[in-house]
Amino acid sequence: MKTEFSLAQLADPDIAQADKILRACVHCGFCTATCPTYVLLGDELDSPRGRIYLIKEMLEKDETPTAEVVKHVDRCLSCLACMTTCPSGVNYMHLVDQARVRIEQRYQRPLTERLLRQVLAFVLPDPRRFRASMWLARLVRPLAMLLPTPRPAATPGLILRLKAMLALAPNRLPTPGPLPGSVFAALGKKRGRVALLQGCAQQVLAPRINQAAISLLTRHGIEVVLVRDEQCCGALTHHLGNDRDALGRARANVTAWQKEAAKEGLDAILVTASGCGTVIKDYGYLLREDAAFAADAAKVSALAKDITEYVAGLGLESKTRLDNIVVAYHSACSLQHGQKITGLPKELLSKNGFVVKDVPESHLCCGSAGTYNILQPELAGRLRDRKVANIASVQPDMIAAGNIGCMVQIASGTSVPVVHTIELLDWATGGSRPALNTSS
Repeated sequence: MKTEFSLAQLADPDIAQADKILRACVHCGFCTATCPTYVLLGDELDSPRGRIYLIKEMLEKDETPTAEVVKHVDRCLSCLACMTTCPSGVNYMHLVDQARVRIEQRYQRPLTERLLRQVLAFVLPDPRRFRASMWLARLVRPLAMLLPTPRPAATPGLILRLKAMLALAPNRLPTPGPLPGSVFAALGKKRGRVALLQGCAQQVLAPRINQAAISLLTRHGIEVVLVRDEQCCGALTHHLGNDRDALGRARANVTAWQKEAAKEGLDAILVTASGCGTVIKDYGYLLREDAAFAADAAKVSALAKDITEYVAGLGLESKTRLDNIVVAYHSACSLQHGQKITGLPKELLSKNGFVVKDVPESHLCCGSAGTYNILQPELAGRLRDRKVANIASVQPDMIAAGNIGCMVQIASGTSVPVVHTIELLDWATGGSRPALNTSS
């Protein structure tokens, strides 16, 4: 793709990177076939190719983003299916992330939308605030029935978004998991030492996921550390275009993990929420221009691993009779497209006694995508229903996924138990049977 940036514009490292990405695009359109919003809406501007044209024009002209550009960029899930499909290696992730930052900085959203986004950025990354908000949502949810049903609109209104947010709140919250700073000793001979990302929403909604990870790891000789000064990974605010907040969190985490590594060493930083893992693995890129953090951020990115990547090297052995339990494996977008981890989780489940079924249209997003199911509830709901129907077609006993957002989204549309891959692996290798009530 031909670009027309000035020399002055190209002096900006972000614009120089955007220029490189845009020039790689050859307009082939392969990306349209796997883009969820294009599949649903059939609008070229709601495809990666269409958005690339819009972003190119916005950046080249260096103008305030228009409402039309904002509408189509906001509809993007950042699922990255286009990057898996693209034969030219276009790094759409870094391009659309840059567009989101530009929009956040220069576009004046309606007041109600600005307030909602600020609330999400304030509440979701902080486990204490998030827990309090979930209790509040339980009290307010009955009143949602009294809210009028809005008419369909190109951009969802506040009432629809509030109803979607309340619908996602669980009926009850589990007991909190272990505190930051906790260390779990290896059982038997020590084979390694890892930090386990505590997460923000996950530790409130499903602390059992990390508890299963700790159970499996320590049984296999791995010491597990919950780093005391760790923060939210920054993914939530990063995808809202709030890079000041996201990069601040990235710097804080790099500092905390490097400090922990300097004590007794770390073999890996393990992540059980793949949406977080994709961003942490990108810290090296995000902080590449920060002289004080670039080198350490690259080290952290190299240490970051999805939990399935790490446990694959532990020599797991099945110890529990599973009686042909059929598992539909949902491949989270952040795992299959963002981290290119596709077959490994299924192989681990299969080798440890589960009957694993591929889900039709597995490349399509479930509609969770961070805060997407709140900010774009109509599209998210259609994608969820499509995903649930595809899962139902394989008639599973359980659904496995590697990302808390996907788990909550899918569980809201099915009665089939939704659990994390690591919970099943822990169970198969001698741990507890997973709780089967993720939606309650």
